[in-house]
Amino acid sequence: MRLVRYGRPGKEKPGLIDDEGKLRDLSGVIDDIGPEQLSDKVLRKLGKVAHDTLPLVRGNPRFGVPLAKVGKFIGIGVNYADHAAESGKPVPTEPIVFMKAISCLSGPDDDVMLPKGSKKTDWEVELGVVIGTRARYVDEADALKHVAGFCVVNDLSERSFQLERGPQWDKGKGCDTFGPVGPWLVTRDDVLDPQQLDLYLELNGKRMQTGNTSTMIFTVAQIVCYLSQFMTLEPGDVIATGTPPGVGAWRKTPRFLKAGDSLRLGIAGLGEQQQDVVAWSAR
Repeated sequence: MRLVRYGRPGKEKPGLIDDEGKLRDLSGVIDDIGPEQLSDKVLRKLGKVAHDTLPLVRGNPRFGVPLAKVGKFIGIGVNYADHAAESGKPVPTEPIVFMKAISCLSGPDDDVMLPKGSKKTDWEVELGVVIGTRARYVDEADALKHVAGFCVVNDLSERSFQLERGPQWDKGKGCDTFGPVGPWLVTRDDVLDPQQLDLYLELNGKRMQTGNTSTMIFTVAQIVCYLSQFMTLEPGDVIATGTPPGVGAWRKTPRFLKAGDSLRLGIAGLGEQQQDVVAWSAR
């Protein structure tokens, strides 16, 4: 099941994408798609709704973040073996954890705004994991039972803020618009194996990142298990699980984003994002 939220920012309605790729309105069935709607029980109920009984949505409305009321936005760093190699970093023995500010969340096709003073804004296509039921000290074998579904995340990063202004990564990870999520939340039952998904990102039509989640150092199950030892994961929490090689910072000639650039990125079965890069403005 491919769940979406569509409409103007702050006014999104719940919807789903039917088997023909058409947008259907879910607002007559549920009020929104958020923590209360992410349990297995509610998702099973939604899965039984006949798509052809739902109103078609005309036109091409904006997609927002596919879930409301995100509680935590957690990132995992250096989690692909080939990305660790390109950056010259050792393979971590434990997951590297950082937080992205909730205020950085944006729709999958919303503009990416360069932060004031940015010199090294970079891209990172990532598999997003959405928690559906509370996870506290869970075993790896049970970890995926706590996942509601998966989505595309662009973990945008200002490298000079992240790496050159103290040891904390968070400053370079949580700038406004640095967390595009979506377009869809694909429920767990429709993702056969989260460790066999192709990822890609293009900058101005040129392929920059090509990867597969099979090269993740720590699997989704391992990440959920690990995080649950240090914090309670709640329904609606989002985890960005790391990026494959091809980011701008570690190219032979580094390339960072500038106003006028365009990004296209996606994950097999989880949809695609497209963003225009714009200069900072006080909006």
